[in-house]
Amino acid sequence: MPDLNIQFETSLLDIPSDEWNRLNSADNPFLKYEFLAALETSKSVAPKTGWQPNHLAIRDNDKLIAAIPSYIKQHSYGEYVFDWSWADAYNQYGLHYYPKLLSAIPFTPSVGPRLLANNLDLDNGLSRRIFEAVKNHASKMGLSSWHLLFPDHASLEALSHPELMLRKGCQFQWCNRYGETQSAKTGALMYDSFEQFLDQMTSRKRKNIRKERQQVKDQGIRFIQFEGHEITPQALEKFYLFYHATYLKRGQQGYLNQAFFQQITRSMPDNLLLVMAEKAGEYVAAALFLKDDQTLYGRYWGCMEEYKQLHFETCYYQGIDYCIKHKLERFDAGAQGEHKIQRGFKPVPTYSLHWIGHSGFRAAIQDFIKREAVQVDHYMDDAFRYLPFKRGS
Repeated sequence: MPDLNIQFETSLLDIPSDEWNRLNSADNPFLKYEFLAALETSKSVAPKTGWQPNHLAIRDNDKLIAAIPSYIKQHSYGEYVFDWSWADAYNQYGLHYYPKLLSAIPFTPSVGPRLLANNLDLDNGLSRRIFEAVKNHASKMGLSSWHLLFPDHASLEALSHPELMLRKGCQFQWCNRYGETQSAKTGALMYDSFEQFLDQMTSRKRKNIRKERQQVKDQGIRFIQFEGHEITPQALEKFYLFYHATYLKRGQQGYLNQAFFQQITRSMPDNLLLVMAEKAGEYVAAALFLKDDQTLYGRYWGCMEEYKQLHFETCYYQGIDYCIKHKLERFDAGAQGEHKIQRGFKPVPTYSLHWIGHSGFRAAIQDFIKREAVQVDHYMDDAFRYLPFKRGS
């Protein structure tokens, strides 16, 4: 592979959009040029916010044939694979953990491709060359480590290397797996209605969810779902007000600014779903989802005042309703959230890859990851036992 050139680009805007999108064969919305470019042009990711774009680009002569979205990080906020204790350990020994190289989608704990490449023979040494290029780049830039978060199975296999440590995590996702309509993509049987989904549950759990949904109705709240081009500037402005206020209640600033949401509404509307909660003619809460032809991704939520069960209805039940109606196979509702178990979201494993430059810390972190994986397995076993479904469902 003598003609390959591996570079680290300091802005996605230096790469033509059609070249980048051509590599996103899965059409994952978070890997679209439009999504990642909006993060940069809105300054949601920038050196000032601790996210310096540093995308790995592989070219054959001048043709882009592979890429990994990457950033130089000065902190660990907005990642959802937690390494604060590793940074603290470095600090205790008078060493610098930051800056580090992160290959991930900012503020997005969603599994997907990380190595973007079409019809590329990865058995001919490309993964080794990528790893060596990252190590050389780390040495040149003074980076302590490389972290690749939430890769799908194909990216895990393609980028595996003896020096990359595999870390295991857990999320909760809803699967559209039982029903009368067969998925054209997977052959799985899918639900015909929300009630059919509830019928898979034990009586007590089924009653609890019906009660939660009825409490929202009894408060006079109804929901409007805006698809892509239907999203009005007024609805988007209200959504952002709710989103930002939810962070302010915790004494924080939202990771994403209004310019980011305005830009993706213009540049990738077909990937957006906005759910607005309305009471007495006024919007009181909102959730913005992303989607593709298989999956709904629940990302951004906000409200001004609290109402009973409003969060669960807006962020979860409305999403399940949408998946059933539009025959989507999966609802990825984001990181953490044990409250999702009782609402039919199943535990699924997630993974990340880590290279630590310091040999002593590498050994210590490898030991930690092994012990942590045992705990994650036990946690997932326990979570499965608390699922609300009948035996055999």
